[in-house]
Amino acid sequence: MSQSAMQSAAVPEPSARHEAEKKPPENPVAGPPEQPSGVPDNAAEKPKKNRISGGFFRFVVTRFLLIIPTVFILVTVVFFVMRATGDPISAAQGGRLSPQELQRRIHDAGYDRPLIVQYFQYLGNLLHGDLGTTLTDNQPVSSILVHYGAATLELAMLSLIVALVVGIGLGRIAAKHRDHGADAGIRVFAILCYATPVFFLGLVLKLVFSTWLTVLPSSGRSSLSTDMQFNRLVSPTGLYIIDALQLGDMHVLLDVLAHAVLPSLALGLLTAGVFIRLVRTNVISTYNSDYIEAARSRGVSEKRLLSKHSWKPALIPIITVMGMQIAMLLAGAVLTETTFEWKGLGFMLSNYLKARDFVAVQGIVILIAIIVSVVNFIVDVISALIDPRVRY
Repeated sequence: MSQSAMQSAAVPEPSARHEAEKKPPENPVAGPPEQPSGVPDNAAEKPKKNRISGGFFRFVVTRFLLIIPTVFILVTVVFFVMRATGDPISAAQGGRLSPQELQRRIHDAGYDRPLIVQYFQYLGNLLHGDLGTTLTDNQPVSSILVHYGAATLELAMLSLIVALVVGIGLGRIAAKHRDHGADAGIRVFAILCYATPVFFLGLVLKLVFSTWLTVLPSSGRSSLSTDMQFNRLVSPTGLYIIDALQLGDMHVLLDVLAHAVLPSLALGLLTAGVFIRLVRTNVISTYNSDYIEAARSRGVSEKRLLSKHSWKPALIPIITVMGMQIAMLLAGAVLTETTFEWKGLGFMLSNYLKARDFVAVQGIVILIAIIVSVVNFIVDVISALIDPRVRY
């Protein structure tokens, strides 16, 4: 081969060399293309983050706005149901006043006007924060809610603590000893807790611990001496445990806790029955899932599988149903407070129902509806944050 032929074979043609320069080198492990100067590396991720945060914000706003129609519907239903038997003054004071005095009071209160006019006036007063005045004791309904609402809140919180401790603890034990004697006994206990009326359970607890054993008080929120100690507080909260801590007196705190044991047990065990079955079912379900089997094949101990891998996913349904259980607690508080003479909203609601004081009943029901709606809203937001299956 001649020297000119060898040079022509070694040096490519200009067009071929130009095509080779335009073609990028093949590199199977090449990284992502470089960002232009002045553009941060995470610029491509920002639209995704904004989209997620915007979707979550819309989810929260939507859930919050649903509180308004929920409360509005309940207010409307309660108003017209209460008026189905006549005006509130005739229902509450009909047998105690002369016909002339009764008509005068009805006219002064505006209950002789058309029902639809009364309804819109009531809605207007609600928008201004005016819940009316009780007919039996002539007190503002708002002051009744503030004074007695703290007692119901304290009882609900203590009952929820009992429900969570008993329900989660026994539910885990039942799941761990599935289809054994402990599991069967706990399931029977859960059914009894859920099926027993709260007032009957309260009477049984009073009979055992107050009458037979005489170790716990049977009624009230505190003793007379403790009430006198609370009168020393400049700004009491109405939550007796917090007020006792403000006083710094251990005897007062123990007295308050002793009075709260039986009511919180009676109301808390009602919800604990639901939590036991829920925890047991979900722990067993996650314990038999594929990722648990994969962890077991890698040699992870059964104790760690139960306590770490299958326990946390089982908590998500508990948080989801907790909003509904708050509504059950508030509904059961009426009977519990009446049984133990725990002077909260449930106790006052029972008294006002007996007196047919519709104005007071409406105010208490509206407050309970707002509490339940807000709690369900908070639970929905928490579930959306911790549960990856929730889409928004």
